[in-house]
Amino acid sequence: MSNKSKGSRAERELLQIFTDNSWRAARVAGSGVNENTFCDLIAGRYGKTYAVEAKSSKSPRIYITKQQIDDFMQFTNVMGLIPVVAVRFNREGWLFLKPEQLEDSGKNWVVNLKDIRLTAKKFGQFFEDEKDSEFIQ
Repeated sequence: MSNKSKGSRAERELLQIFTDNSWRAARVAGSGVNENTFCDLIAGRYGKTYAVEAKSSKSPRIYITKQQIDDFMQFTNVMGLIPVVAVRFNREGWLFLKPEQLEDSGKNWVVNLKDIRLTAKKFGQFFEDEKDSEFIQ
């Protein structure tokens, strides 16, 4: 299976998680292929809309180019979206973090599983806090 198809499968899995939790979400056409596509999913609920950059890996580290994160952050800023990085490591499930939690390795941003285990959040921890905010009527 190619890296592209693995990434697409991971994005579809993440989309299903949002849907199963009563969120509205859509995969962004061309993500990972088109140079003018700056996020993988857009998801919203309770008046907040997130741009999601999704990465998965079987190794304990995920590297993301600085250019990709710069483009992602510029896109979220222009569109008024809240940026979130979703990472999945084999046998760990999805973890969610804010872009400022990425580690600077010099050339790239890196997500080190060992380092983020305590600071990254599971879906319910990251997003369900929103449900308890002022958006609940």
